[in-house]
Amino acid sequence: MADNGLVTSPDVVSALRPRLPSPLVEVVDGRFARRGVRLSLKRDDLIHPDLIGNKWRKLAPNLGAAAGRTVLTFGGAYSNHLRATAAAGRLLGLPTVGVVRGQELADGPPNPSLARCAADGMRLHFVDRSTYRRKAEPDTLAALLAAADAEGAYVVPEGGSNARAVRGCRGLGEELRGVADVVALACGTGGTLAGLAAGLTPDQRVLGVPVLKGGFLDADVRALQEEAFGGPRGNWTLDHRFHWGGYARVPDGLDSFAADFEQRHGVPVERLYVAKLLHGLVALAEEGAFPRGTRLTAVITGAPFPTA
Repeated sequence: MADNGLVTSPDVVSALRPRLPSPLVEVVDGRFARRGVRLSLKRDDLIHPDLIGNKWRKLAPNLGAAAGRTVLTFGGAYSNHLRATAAAGRLLGLPTVGVVRGQELADGPPNPSLARCAADGMRLHFVDRSTYRRKAEPDTLAALLAAADAEGAYVVPEGGSNARAVRGCRGLGEELRGVADVVALACGTGGTLAGLAAGLTPDQRVLGVPVLKGGFLDADVRALQEEAFGGPRGNWTLDHRFHWGGYARVPDGLDSFAADFEQRHGVPVERLYVAKLLHGLVALAEEGAFPRGTRLTAVITGAPFPTA
């Protein structure tokens, strides 16, 4: 512990008591079985009740590096990353600041996601969308830190994806060595995929399903691997077809698919990421994208957020 009583680097893992390695559970699903594909779920949603899935793997190294300083990070109105950071701050006694995209959000009551952040002690600082897009520019970042009264804060990027986070996610790949031919996951900022691919063996493949439109993620993953490891790592590809209209879009068809998967397998399905991944894998199996005998593992990176 630091002199101020805050949890610092060596203490982060032990203080938060994660469940690692996370469980790997094989499920029987006729949509895969009839194609000769064995489906398993990597239950990263069970790592920690508050820092779920890839949020644990990405945040833990950064929380250690913060060494007791205020942690400032970024996100939208429904950001899983903001909630996880706020929860970590509560659990560790660490001050947190969330820079939220959308100045207009400051004028009304907070949605359940932002209300949870505030309840966990996070100070919310709302900015207009134009400023938010420029948040990585040094001058804009300096101005944001000053406006949020957080000049000395440890800054974590949106989604938590930086070199430390990517190296933290390498452990996910190491847990899956030799037990899967294809490992699939939903992608937002690409940090989890970048680290996962580095932890697998050369004969294993990673399939990423982006949940945002735009097709920009390939370059972002390459840049993150360059930053974390000095160059490309692993065998990975992205399939951009399954975003269902973009981030936070959950049409009725996707919601129905997720509810059906929950009923079939008794696994809670988070809608913004995990549902899109699982739907994409069903579609790919029906297309014959996986050879018979493929051991396919889907990483369950999050859990539904209770709104009531």
